Amino acid sequence: MPNKKDTKSGFGTAPVFFTAISTILGAILFLRFGYAVGSVSFLGTILIILVGHFVTLPTALAISELATNQRVEGGGEYFIISRSFGLNIGATIGIALYLSQAVSVAFYVIAFTEAFNPLFVWVSENWNINLPKQVISVPVMIGLAILILKKGADLGVKALYFVVAILAVSIVMFFLGDTGYTPESGAGVFSFQTGNVNAGFFVVFAIVFPAFTGMTAGVGLSGDLKKPGKSIPLGTTLATVSGMIIYMFIAWKLANSASSDDLTGDYYIMRKIMVAGPIVFPLGLAASTLSSALGSIMVAPRTLQALGIDNSLPFKPLNKVVARGVGERKEPYTATLITSIIALVFVLKGEVDFVARIISMFFMVTYGSICLISFLYHFGADPSYRPIFRSRWYISLVGFVFCVWLMFKMDSGYAIGAIIAMVILYMIISYLHKDRGGMQAIFKGAMFQLSRRIQVFIQKKEKEGQVEKWRPSVICVSKTSFERDKSMQLLEWISDRYGFGTYIHLIENYFSKSSNQQAEEILERLLEISGESSNVYIDTLISPSYTSAIAQTIQLPGISGMPNNMILFEFDKEKKEGLQQIIENISLVRAASLDIGVLASTNRKIVFKHGIHVWIKTTDYENSTLMILLSYIILGHPEWRKGKIQIFEVAPTGKEEEYRKKLLETIQTGRLPISPGNIQIIEANPEVSLKKIICERSADAGLTLVGFREEHARHNPIELFSGYEDMGDMLFINSHKQYTLE
Repeated sequence: MPNKKDTKSGFGTAPVFFTAISTILGAILFLRFGYAVGSVSFLGTILIILVGHFVTLPTALAISELATNQRVEGGGEYFIISRSFGLNIGATIGIALYLSQAVSVAFYVIAFTEAFNPLFVWVSENWNINLPKQVISVPVMIGLAILILKKGADLGVKALYFVVAILAVSIVMFFLGDTGYTPESGAGVFSFQTGNVNAGFFVVFAIVFPAFTGMTAGVGLSGDLKKPGKSIPLGTTLATVSGMIIYMFIAWKLANSASSDDLTGDYYIMRKIMVAGPIVFPLGLAASTLSSALGSIMVAPRTLQALGIDNSLPFKPLNKVVARGVGERKEPYTATLITSIIALVFVLKGEVDFVARIISMFFMVTYGSICLISFLYHFGADPSYRPIFRSRWYISLVGFVFCVWLMFKMDSGYAIGAIIAMVILYMIISYLHKDRGGMQAIFKGAMFQLSRRIQVFIQKKEKEGQVEKWRPSVICVSKTSFERDKSMQLLEWISDRYGFGTYIHLIENYFSKSSNQQAEEILERLLEISGESSNVYIDTLISPSYTSAIAQTIQLPGISGMPNNMILFEFDKEKKEGLQQIIENISLVRAASLDIGVLASTNRKIVFKHGIHVWIKTTDYENSTLMILLSYIILGHPEWRKGKIQIFEVAPTGKEEEYRKKLLETIQTGRLPISPGNIQIIEANPEVSLKKIICERSADAGLTLVGFREEHARHNPIELFSGYEDMGDMLFINSHKQYTLE
């Protein structure tokens, strides 16, 4: 961004205030506000004003807050959003905002021609010629463009003072006027009765709401202000509050000056109420619309210039063109020319109702984004967020919620259309600028706070006697991340929906600057390998030995807020690589009361449709429930969608039916989707070892789960994990207690 601090001069607070207030008190005030009062009465109009300011006032306060936390450079609202949500999202909203501002110029110029309605009527009555409104609007648009292109913002601001003065006089003359009308008893000021229009509240609201949206117009001058951190909060807030109060008094005056029929039937009703209405009304209407057009044509090019400076436009050559500035102030000459051409196209068309409705949606998106940014900064409690002016988090949240709600209440079709257009635009910009970050920066603080509060809450509540429902929180320590990935794959299956997985790559070394740098590089590689879709939390650990790493790891808190309850070991089943270290640390893990999983991995490709086989043995029945639960959780991963769980149990001769009944009861109690046909009770054969039976029945299984006891691992470790060389991947489970399926 160009640094406007280096310029010799700059605007103060007055241009911010006058740009905003002149846009607020614009065409809607003179042409449609009487219709609103006649349709929903005085109290209904006051409600419209209040509801509308549930959006505009929080937005004004949020802008004031954000502007005092950072230097707001050229681009105003776009600069605030892009520096908070990231350049890609900022560009998406910024382009929509710019188009809204550019077409708003045309809207105000077309409304300006309404001031010449008596002239059109006179020509039609006396010459029988129906002049098109472009006779006035096109020359005005061209003249306005030439004025800004030739003289820049300086003359624009001076002209703004002049037209605001006329606007102020016309409003004073309106309040001084008297039609002699007296509201009927039981109606008028304190009635919700409507006139002859069957328009609903939100239909009228949609017509009137654009009147309140001008409060951010002055923010677009941010790059031309001496002290934007002071001028933006003061000017914007003052204009918003002043506009709200003025509209309330105007509603009161209208309700006491004309009947509902007159208010809804005559768009020029203010002319009849004003002192010297035939003269003052056209001047006031011309001043209000011209001031709004001036404000928009000064602000829109600066938004476009800021987009160009950030290289954010989809058409790359255009960025360099619109970023150029002319003169000491870097006036956006090219951006102004493009804005004028866009506005002139819509002026020539003369009909902007369709575009105006979409535009109002884009303005709502912008305001909602600003309120959301303020709320997230409050909630995230970032120490670097230290604004001089402070709003309240709940005010910003109300503003955001009302923005979303009102978008759909005003017109759900246009709201959906605007959202779809924004999504498509974001996808295009993200494709062109893959290197730019998204909104993770601002959400990171909010998510950190949410996670912190949840973890503290869980820790304090977990001892209050509730029945414990087992959910896996598995942690794995591995030195072979780049040689074998089966353990990380298993963690992905477990943590996809139901559980939590933490994968730690061990660097056997002493902590130093070089080893720490190595750890950071390895972490970056692992994150890239795991991909964005993985739900596994990945980290690195520098420790002098495998045992010390395990001792450190089992003391770590779980990332989910609940303690880690299971540790996963992994070794090469064919070479037995790493098995000895695992056996040496099983007792250490048991001391922490953790469940243990030992993955014996192979290079064989997993055939997921062959399913998961679970083997239950009478010698370690306490492991059965944990194995069944884990198999159910793993099967929930999309890769296993064609697989199924098969449970095998060896029963003594004559007790097959008893074992089947008991196992079926366990499955049904736990509401597990395992059909009786997938439960096989095998008669024990003293002449055939269980290991051989497992190898015969589960040779082709995608994954086989087998239980083991700690003493077996301690006394006969090699025998325990050997003899399965012809099988695929196996997961040996040791549960520190027997869980209950409920």
